[in-house]
Amino acid sequence: MAADGEPPAGLAGIRTDLALEAREFLQVSGAREVPGVGVEEEQVGPVKVTRVHILTAEAERLMGKSRGRYITVECRALRERSREVEEQVSSVVARELRRLLDWSQHPSVFVVGLGNWNATPDALGPRVVDNLLITRHLHTYAPSELAGGLRSVCALAPGVLGLTGIETWEIIKGVADKIRPHVVVAADALAARNLDRVMTTVQLADTGIHPGSGVGNRRVGITQATMGIPVIAVGVPSVVHAVTVAQDTISLLLDQLRQHASLLQIVSQMEEVEKQELIKEVLHPYVGDLMVTPKEVDVQIDQMARVVADGLNMAFHEAIGEERAPHYTGV
Repeated sequence: MAADGEPPAGLAGIRTDLALEAREFLQVSGAREVPGVGVEEEQVGPVKVTRVHILTAEAERLMGKSRGRYITVECRALRERSREVEEQVSSVVARELRRLLDWSQHPSVFVVGLGNWNATPDALGPRVVDNLLITRHLHTYAPSELAGGLRSVCALAPGVLGLTGIETWEIIKGVADKIRPHVVVAADALAARNLDRVMTTVQLADTGIHPGSGVGNRRVGITQATMGIPVIAVGVPSVVHAVTVAQDTISLLLDQLRQHASLLQIVSQMEEVEKQELIKEVLHPYVGDLMVTPKEVDVQIDQMARVVADGLNMAFHEAIGEERAPHYTGV
């Protein structure tokens, strides 16, 4: 799991890797608009695209995210498991990836599938790698005719510290220093605050990624500062914090019963952070920092890995049309 940075005081305890949700929480807390944050929204068929641009140091502090661009691609219809919808989302992901970087200036790409392949909710990155069209060997060993219209792409799923005993960034940095790609694309599972966004959302960012921080286990970042080349992050929320589920449940209950009891009226007037602290105090002895994921997570991880990989394939390779990205399993 990965996130961009530690939450500021206004977001304390709010576990989300999505810049869109950080902005939404600040708005609920009283700020109609967060200064220094630009937002664009677009509807593409069933797909909603929100572009959040963090422009200033103050906005960086308030949002708890590094300055840069964050693009959220949401589609609730993904739950229908329609291949047509998946292709629509992949096409939008490819288009938005092209907005983040001038790919003509980056002829070689190193894709890193972050996460633990033994833990299904955290296996998105390795499964994205499994579905990529890998072409670096064609550029290196095959006649040039075979590589026409295909960018040089290589990929690695380095595992996690608990499996390898090696910091993820050390593995990636060592390989990148050897093969010298022009850009790193890191794919990982994320943590969301909103249940509706679990397994229905893709976030793209040009700020890099910090493995583990979405679940409170922040590692050294995979960023331009540590890699020396641009790093694009691609993530899908696969879990929410148990406290968030409890908080949303209580809020819904209060909405229904607020007018019937003075105690409920008092609780309903509490700030969001106060509610969360109260819920944490009750839950912590029993569930601690429990993260929750859907029961169909195995099927949904495979689906979202395919959606992300197809989007990457279309963005990387001119030879693959935007209208439909074939499902590649290797060359």
